[in-house]
Amino acid sequence: MDLGKTLAVRRETVDDGSAGQRIDNFLARVCKGVPKSHLYRILRSGEVRVNGGRVSQTYRLKPGDEVRIPPIRQADRDARPAVPVGQPFQVAWEDDALLIIDKPAGLAVHGGSGVSFGVIEQLRRQRPEARFLELAHRLDRETSGLLIVAKKRSALTVLHDRMRDGGIGKRYQTLVAGRWMNPRQHMRQPLLKFLTAEGERRVRVDRDGKPAHSVVTLLRRWQTCSQLEVELKTGRTHQIRVHLAGAGYPLLGDDKYGDFALNKQLERDGLKRMFLHAWRLDFRHPLSDAPISVTAPLPLELEQYLAAVEQREERDHG
Repeated sequence: MDLGKTLAVRRETVDDGSAGQRIDNFLARVCKGVPKSHLYRILRSGEVRVNGGRVSQTYRLKPGDEVRIPPIRQADRDARPAVPVGQPFQVAWEDDALLIIDKPAGLAVHGGSGVSFGVIEQLRRQRPEARFLELAHRLDRETSGLLIVAKKRSALTVLHDRMRDGGIGKRYQTLVAGRWMNPRQHMRQPLLKFLTAEGERRVRVDRDGKPAHSVVTLLRRWQTCSQLEVELKTGRTHQIRVHLAGAGYPLLGDDKYGDFALNKQLERDGLKRMFLHAWRLDFRHPLSDAPISVTAPLPLELEQYLAAVEQREERDHG
């Protein structure tokens, strides 16, 4: 690692945004570029102090705590790829605890796995005054639509609990190959993660997998494809894509589980991305408990493709 300057002693006062966070995670956030092994060493040695005393790595910070961070070397910021500011994200809803944006397709939600930056890194660059910005959940890189970002740790903790308990209603719109016949259908096939021979992450329907529940509602149907709404009752990786592909209705434009020959034709016809959009969120505010319902219309490129299908094919009512 290319190490830069040695920092002086730092004293950080814990605000509401960091309250409840473990000290090790707090240090990883405020000491970007410092190896975690080094952070754990200075915790164990007692060089990090909270209110003048030693703490274990599992200590959870309280509002007003003063954290003393000893002089440590930090990776040179210039040695790391700069995160571009980029275009401001479309804000669908915001208050002092939450930010909900309409994520464009093709952008990862965070850096890693060969991606140097994502939505959260760009948001932090665009909002340097924000003390706390963390993802409450994730969307696939190829998926567009509503993404919740917490602006306070207290809100993030509640949102994570509700995500696990199914307390946040998430609805998507998609276009699949084939004639989907049932007006409403529950899909409960368990899903299992695995790695391909090339080391790529994939998911398949497998009885040894984790429980998964999708509720599919038919919106419109043509001779060759069907527009569906899918409500997620669980949040498994690639859940919608694998449930529908496993039933014989691959998402149009899906480069992992789709019909690859069909996808090439779709590109020639103007669909150059996967047709999956997170269009609606329904939940209660994590701090005030007020009901929140947010929608994001289909992106222009998906609306244009639907219009082309409507013009090209007769609607199927049978």
